[in-house]
Amino acid sequence: MADGGPGTGGTVRAIGLGPRSVAALVLITVIGVFAFGWPLLADSASGLAHSQDAPWLFAALLPLLVAVVVATIADAGLDAKAVAMLGVLAAVGAALRPLGAGTAGLEPMFFLMVLSGRVLGPGFGFVLGSVTMFASALLTGGVGPWMPFQMLAMGWFTMGAGLLPGARRLRGRAELLMLAGYGCLAAFAYGTVMNLQGWTYIGGLSSGISFHPGAAVGANLARFFAYCAATSLGWDLGRAAVTVVLTLVVGSTVLKALRRATRRAAFDAEATFEAEAAFAVEAAPHAEAEAAHGVEAETPPHADAEAAPRVEAEAEPGVQAASEAGQDRSSGPARPGSAAGSTAAE
Repeated sequence: MADGGPGTGGTVRAIGLGPRSVAALVLITVIGVFAFGWPLLADSASGLAHSQDAPWLFAALLPLLVAVVVATIADAGLDAKAVAMLGVLAAVGAALRPLGAGTAGLEPMFFLMVLSGRVLGPGFGFVLGSVTMFASALLTGGVGPWMPFQMLAMGWFTMGAGLLPGARRLRGRAELLMLAGYGCLAAFAYGTVMNLQGWTYIGGLSSGISFHPGAAVGANLARFFAYCAATSLGWDLGRAAVTVVLTLVVGSTVLKALRRATRRAAFDAEATFEAEAAFAVEAAPHAEAEAAHGVEAETPPHADAEAAPRVEAEAEPGVQAASEAGQDRSSGPARPGSAAGSTAAE
């Protein structure tokens, strides 16, 4: 599935990560892991975990997302077209989310996030997932303390697709199978991570699956996995199934469209500088100036003007001598035979 097209050659690779992009993603990931997991380390006097930290997480998340975008642009040399495509994909993903209405985990936006992350790369993939979840929350009215956690989880989900191997070489059925397998596992991982956000302050659960503040981390994790199996396994299974089916059925077409759009936007075009051509262009004015200077040196513009009076001055004595000689001949005595000749002529 090599995406050749008009005026192009070869395939389009995912946007790579530079040092600044890696630093920004590592920072935001560390903050996200701490935001999700700190209740497991809190004591019983900490109150309801995650009940007050969502606004702080959201306030930290937005500038970090901007930092990831800026770092990716700086490292990859991208322009406004890349940001525009990011916005278009986020709008499409936000529009896809309400189609399933959350029924039994039928959320078609997840397969688009997998394919977009594969094409755009991990840096822009993370931002795409987060912005898409934010836009869909505004669209569906799903704004709440869970929203910044959803943005983080979806950002990780999309970034993981960009980190998959074979971005330049793997194509065709093998790539689709890899993306479908990743989508299946990541769909379960997304549900599990989001459960960790809500489980710590949901009351009314049995002691076998409820969160115990201040308890040992191992004991709480055992209760947590029991909680996931009892409450959300069916939803995660539906999400994984829809992601796998859509990836295998329409994934090839969507990947071609995304890569074609990326190629036409010239995201991965590398600026080249032809030194010889530039040298020739720069040398041309100098060559013309030197040629003009040489012509001027051979024939200075004032040379003819200065030489003309001298030639005229030198020529005047000769002309005067010739005229004087003519006058002498005409006014002198006639030579013998001249009178006879003139008489015969008359």
